[in-house]
Parts: sequence; C-alpha cells; structure tokens
Amino acid sequence: MISTLNSIKHYIPSPKLTVVGAGPGDSELITLKAIRAISSADVILYDALVNSELLEYASSTSEKIFVGKRRGCYSYQQEQINDLIVAKANRYGHVVRLKGGDPFVFGRGSEELEFAQKHHLETEVVPGISSALAVPAGQGIPLTMRHVSESFWVITGTTKLHELSSDIKIAAQSTATIIILMGMGKLSEIVKVFSNAGKENTPVAIIQNGSTRHEKSGFGTIQTIEAVVAEKQLSSPAIIVIGEVVSNRVTLNSISKEVQIDSLIHN
Repeated sequence: MISTLNSIKHYIPSPKLTVVGAGPGDSELITLKAIRAISSADVILYDALVNSELLEYASSTSEKIFVGKRRGCYSYQQEQINDLIVAKANRYGHVVRLKGGDPFVFGRGSEELEFAQKHHLETEVVPGISSALAVPAGQGIPLTMRHVSESFWVITGTTKLHELSSDIKIAAQSTATIIILMGMGKLSEIVKVFSNAGKENTPVAIIQNGSTRHEKSGFGTIQTIEAVVAEKQLSSPAIIVIGEVVSNRVTLNSISKEVQIDSLIHN
C-alpha cells in the first residue's frame, strides 16, 4: 500500500507558474527560453496581444485558455486569472502565463507571481522583448541618440483609475524620448499637456499593431498628430513616441532613398 501511494505521489507534477514574455507581436521576436517554457507547459493562459502562432510550440496535450481583453471586454478579471493559475497548477503541474511584450512592463507579471508564491507554487519569469523598445526600432526610430536624446521614458497613458498618468506632465518638461503605451484613448489630453509645455512642434510617431503584418503608422507633431490619426484611421493597440528622435527616422529614410536614386542614375 505504501509503495503504491509513493508511486502515485511520484507522478503528480509539482505545481509551477512560469510567467513568459511573448514579445511585441512578431512570432520570431521570442526567446529560446520562452519557447522551452511553452513547450513544457501543461496549461497555457494567454493574452489578446500574444501571437497565436506561438501556441504551435505547445504540446498537443496542453490546455490553452484565452484570458485576455478585447475591445474593452475582459474574458477573465485579474482575480479570476490568479485563482485559475493556482487551480490549474495544483491539478496539472506547469502553468505558463503568456503575456505580450515583457511581463514586467505594465504586464502585471509580478502580481501573478506573488499570488502564486503565497499559494506555494514554484515560480519563474522569462523576460520578453518589450514593444516599447522593439516597435520604434522596427520603424527605424532610435530611442536614444547622441546630441538628440540622452534618455527615454516608458509611461502608461492610462492609470488603473482610467486617468492620464501624472508622469506625462513631468516627462513633457524633459528632452527625453517619451514612449507612451495604452495612450490612444488619452491622445487629446496628451497633446494638451505637451502643448501647454510649449512642445507643439515636437515630432510624434504613432505605430499601431507594431511588428505584425497589420502594422500601420503615422507621423506628425504634437500640433498635427490628431489630424494624422484621423486621416490614417489609427487606433489601439498602438504606441506613441514623442521626441526629436522621430525626426531622425525621417532623415535616415531620406538619405536611404537618395542613395538608391543616385545608384540607379549612375548604373
């Protein structure tokens, strides 16, 4: 009897949570460690901004549960997700919480890890490539540049109370590059803050669905960006980049085109 019980106990997997960063959207912008975690998962809880192609790395026997938000509608509240993590880990073993971008950049990854630890789950985090860095890079926008920008700020546009982050007012006083996530619903307020700071002519880029085949972008200034958004019909999910570095993206593209044209003329 004791031998049988020990045998059963041996095959019950240890409950574990791995919070995994799925990157900005491009399925190739994923780390090897993330792929290994997905492959070993018994259960995967994934968000709306996660590229579904990443689920192909999962075992055919793993359970895959969508727990994200689409168009303001939550399939699960955060408290329900926390409970689901613990319940699935205790029943099946290894739960992977797959989150867009990096789970520690406005991803609530730390909250889920803390909850899991309180319930005696083994925990691990796999960092991801944040959209705040990757999406501007994909458009050729350097976040820092000598003689232009010595730093960059990554700010949420909308707080938990659905208000504009007060940090944006502070950021508007600096020469840093400002990357605003989840800010499209507050664009008019953001424009007002930067206009009040005398930054009407500061370049702005807005990139929707960055790094995916559905990527769209618009470029302007604080003064013109709302008209650009309306013209190009840009909406969430999108990243807002504010700063002089945006102009350098345009300059680099102009130089590239000039080189191509010059090459064609002389060949």
